[in-house]
Parts: sequence; structure tokens; C-alpha cells
Amino acid sequence: MKKAKTKKYVYLDYAATTPVDKAVIKAMLPYFSEKFANPASIHSMGTEANKALDKAREVFANYLSCQISEIFFTSSATESNNWALKGVASAYKNKGKKIIVSSIEHDCVLNSAKWLSQNGFEVEYAPVDGFGTVDLEKLEKIITPDTILVSIMHSNNEIGTLQPVEEIGKLCKAKKVLFHTDASQSFGKMPINMKKLNIDLLTASSHKMYGPKGVALLYIRTGTLIEPLLHGGGHERGKRSSTVNVAGIVGFAKALELCVKEMYSEKLRQIKLRDQIIKFILKNIPNSHLNGHPKNRLFNNVNVRFDFIEGEALMMDLDSKGIEVSTVSACASSKLQFSHVLLACGIEEKYAQGTIRISLGRYTTQKDVNYLLKVLPKSVEKMRKISPMSVTNWTM
Repeated sequence: MKKAKTKKYVYLDYAATTPVDKAVIKAMLPYFSEKFANPASIHSMGTEANKALDKAREVFANYLSCQISEIFFTSSATESNNWALKGVASAYKNKGKKIIVSSIEHDCVLNSAKWLSQNGFEVEYAPVDGFGTVDLEKLEKIITPDTILVSIMHSNNEIGTLQPVEEIGKLCKAKKVLFHTDASQSFGKMPINMKKLNIDLLTASSHKMYGPKGVALLYIRTGTLIEPLLHGGGHERGKRSSTVNVAGIVGFAKALELCVKEMYSEKLRQIKLRDQIIKFILKNIPNSHLNGHPKNRLFNNVNVRFDFIEGEALMMDLDSKGIEVSTVSACASSKLQFSHVLLACGIEEKYAQGTIRISLGRYTTQKDVNYLLKVLPKSVEKMRKISPMSVTNWTM
């Protein structure tokens, strides 16, 4: 009997999540069954677990060039971002009630801002240009004496555009406004030196960089006031109650160590693959376009749109061929939802819906890219033939 052929899988959705590195799993294992004690306990095993936390905190402090006491562990980037916005707003409400976020933030920041707007705070949205870069001049104009916090992501999770965080930090410092940045996508991919950057709060997430899900951090610069989001036993030096996820944090720290070790070589390798994909698509697939900044972008991000098709249909066709990518357009019930990021960049809905995101990672090979570039043009052509979005309807 002939053996069934194994389906080929090419994972190109690293911006959504990454596999846990084997070395990370190995580092975590003892903390599940051997060194499992609660670090808040004062007995010997508890003390050993607490030392593991201190060691992990030191790894992050060294990477960020900050103090160990400025690192606070959380369960997710969503929690960190909620804490940053709501905690600062609560702590500084007597000083001012205005919060500024960019128009292309992750939903957890936008929804936190929305919640604040429903609870007595004013929220204003900093606009971006066609590449998704925050307009510094316009940002400066909307910072008022009542502004207490500006939250602008370090790099965009959809289109990969890197923001001028150093310049934004200088502006906020001059205006005496706190600056928070969500660095979930860029953390571990590039150097981030808090001594050089005027960032008061920074979010990072483990599962975006080959660590486990369910663990993240919030950097809080010394002297920055913030109210707890969670109330309980006073863990994390009284700022974030909840039994600490020791195994997850150990894995998070190990993941960062691995990323730092290979940061330069992986950047060069993935840039080569990224640029190959972009160049091929724009040259060989008619009516294709790159979203985001052409140069000032994450080295693993390719966000492209194709006229006359829906990105979700293309994504599913690629999935049927074993290629895993993502799309920022999704059907919720019967209503098509468009990417707020692309719309903020000035891209019309009919164009935005033809977008897919291809994101590379540590395990992406040249062979994977070759397979993608072999399959993608055929999939686009197929989708255009069966799509109800004909050229005639498109131009109406």
C-alpha cells in the first residue's frame, strides 16, 4: 500500500505568535515539577523560585539598560497595555484628563482608551501618514496642558512600520507628558536602550519572541506613578497582584537571551528573505502594492494588498496549500471588517480588503520562501477569476 503523502506546511504568521524554542522549554521544565514553589513563600524552595525571578529580571534590565526594579511581569501585552493606560490615568487624574494614542494602535490600547473616554477622560488620536508613521508636527499640536499620557507603539503589528520613538519621547519630555510604547513586535528584534530613549512605560510580550504564551512585562520608569490594575496580595512589589508565573518568566528571559545572541545575524537573514518576497510580488503580480514604510519597517514583515480580491479568500486558498499567513480583513457575521490601520493610512476600503500579512521568523527557510513565491501568483490569479470584485465593479 502506497504511503499517503504528508501535507506541506509553511508557517509565515510569526507576527501573530511564535513557536516556543526548544532551549526555552528546557529552561522552563524544572519550574513545573521540581522548583515549583511560590516565590512569595519565605521557605527555601520559595526563596529559590524568587531567585529565578530576580535572575530573569536582570536579563530584561540588561537588554533595556534600565534598573531591575523597573521591570514588572504581567500575563500578556493586553494586560500591560491596559495597566499602562488605566493605571497612569488613575494616578494622574488630578493633573489632567487627556490621553493621546495613535490611530493605528493595537485593539487593546484603542479599547483601553475607549474605556477611559467613557469614564471621564478625553482621548485624542494622533494621525499617521500614508506609510503609517505618526506625524510629529500634528502630535505636538494636540498635546495640551491637560495631557498626561501619550501611547504610541514602537512598531505596528500589521504593516510593520517603525515609529520615531526617540523623537516622540523627546517631545513628550519637553511637554512634561508621560510616554508609553507597545514594543511587543520589536522587542528582541532590535536594541532598545532606555537610557537613550525618553520612554516612561514599555510593553513587551513573550510569545512574540519564541517564549511561552501567558507572560509579558511592563517597564515602568522610576518615579512614574501608576495605580494597580489588579488588587490582591500585593505581588510584584505591591503593583501587580497575582501569583507569579515563574516557569513562564524563566522561559521569557531565556527567549530574550536567544534573541539577543542572534539579533544581528537574524536581522540580515530575514531582511534578505523579506526583500526577496516584496520584490517578487511587486514585479510579478499585477496590481499588487506594499503597505507600510518601504524601508523603515520590521525586518520580518511583509504586508501586501492585491486589487480585485478579498484577502481572506486568498488567505484560505493559501492555507489549503499549506501556507499559513494572516489577513487584517475578517468577516464578523455578515459584515466585512476592515483594518483600522490601513484606513488610518488613507487606503480606501475596497483596496484595504485585499491585504494579507506575511511575517517571517527564526525557522523560515529559503525553501519556504521559494514555495510561497511559487504558489502565491497562482492563488492570486485564481481568486481574481472567481472573485465577485470584478474590474468593472471595482471602478464603479
